[in-house]
Amino acid sequence: VQLQASGGGLVQAGDSLRLSCTVVGLDRAMGWFRQAPGKEREFVAVLSRGGGRTSYSDSVKGRFTIFRDNNKSTVYLQMNSLTPEDTAVYYCAAAIAHPRTFWTPVEEISYAYWGQGTQVTVSS
Repeated sequence: VQLQASGGGLVQAGDSLRLSCTVVGLDRAMGWFRQAPGKEREFVAVLSRGGGRTSYSDSVKGRFTIFRDNNKSTVYLQMNSLTPEDTAVYYCAAAIAHPRTFWTPVEEISYAYWGQGTQVTVSS
């Protein structure tokens, strides 16, 4: 299983950026995590397997949106109103298999597959 994340870059505060994560052959809840320099990796957003439920960290709620295309092959993280505190390496991840369609895990332990990470840098 391969997850390919892309879309990172250098932007200014207030700008928007959209990250993409291509996943083939998996029907799982999909999440985004991030790791800032000197900090532990943290949960950002998750989309349930069925696509009908999302969950966000408090720090990004109202600014970020997670969604996927109709083929379920690409998961996106739309990031608006970016701040320097959003600077981090962003990782997409596919959750472990779970029977609940609306399951939205926020813990790393609930994820089985990880992408390689894409750098997002927000300048002030």
